[in-house]
Amino acid sequence: MFTSSPQLSLPHVLLARDKPRQVFEFLRFTAIAIWCLFLAGVVHAQAGATEANEHEVVISGVTDSTVFGMGDTLRITGTVKQGAISFGSDVIVEGSVDGDVAAIGGSVIQQSGARINGDVIVIGGTYKHVDNVPLRNPAAMTMMYAGYQEELRNLMRTPSGILRPSWTSGYVGLRLLAILFWFIVALALTSAMPGTISRGVTRLQLTSLRVALIGFTAAVVIGAGVVVCLKALPETLSALVGVMALILIIVGWLFGRVVLAAATGRWLQRKYVPLGKHSESVALLIGTAFWVLLTSLPYVWPFVVATMLVISLGLSLTARYRVGWRRTESSPTF
Repeated sequence: MFTSSPQLSLPHVLLARDKPRQVFEFLRFTAIAIWCLFLAGVVHAQAGATEANEHEVVISGVTDSTVFGMGDTLRITGTVKQGAISFGSDVIVEGSVDGDVAAIGGSVIQQSGARINGDVIVIGGTYKHVDNVPLRNPAAMTMMYAGYQEELRNLMRTPSGILRPSWTSGYVGLRLLAILFWFIVALALTSAMPGTISRGVTRLQLTSLRVALIGFTAAVVIGAGVVVCLKALPETLSALVGVMALILIIVGWLFGRVVLAAATGRWLQRKYVPLGKHSESVALLIGTAFWVLLTSLPYVWPFVVATMLVISLGLSLTARYRVGWRRTESSPTF
């Protein structure tokens, strides 16, 4: 398990005097966490109260271009020369469409006598036709994925919803499962490589700015390098470079997240949560719950994830170093 250098224990009299202060810090930390949850619930309630009603757009006559629908049902009664696509609503074809018809977060409905010459693509919905044998081009294809219909419909209608998680019972359950999952991953990694995790915590505390700078540089180089490789190298080599970059990001994310959970859990144990101070498992659980809570806050979670990714890349790229550069060999205290 991750370790730190031993500390000189305080006299029991001083520990007794510090107990009221520890209780006060714990109550303050709990109040801050409850307040964050309350703000998230208020934001979600306000967003739900402003939900707009669904409208219908009728396309009649002859249209030479592609028609689009954003949250509004497309009803095509005339002829569309190119194609039709709807985001978060249905496409109802009563006339003719020469091109493709697609719906994301909605369904494609082909009425009796209607004709679709192109492909039908449905994600988060279904393809329905009134005629037993719909008027279609025999060479056309139908691609359909019916899962997550309501989620995709809501996301297409309100794209800002991806920045504003819905605090439903299902979402809270997924957050609890995320805490359990990352806690198990943290326990497994700290059991398999306790020295590496300990050195990662030490580097994070001694040279956090340098670690972040290295991680940010690595993120820029990886992002730009993959794009350049995809355009300049042959297909096989570019695919290999992309896979290697993806593996580096995944491994760095796992390692960095565990180190962040360990360091944060120890710090919270010392400052705010006087619970199981000598239990490394409790520290991992507290740190994991803290970061899952931060990544659940509306509008804030993208910046939190970006920060975690940058720090994780920095930690993974400096994992061979035992201590910070040009620093003393003493380990920091949590």
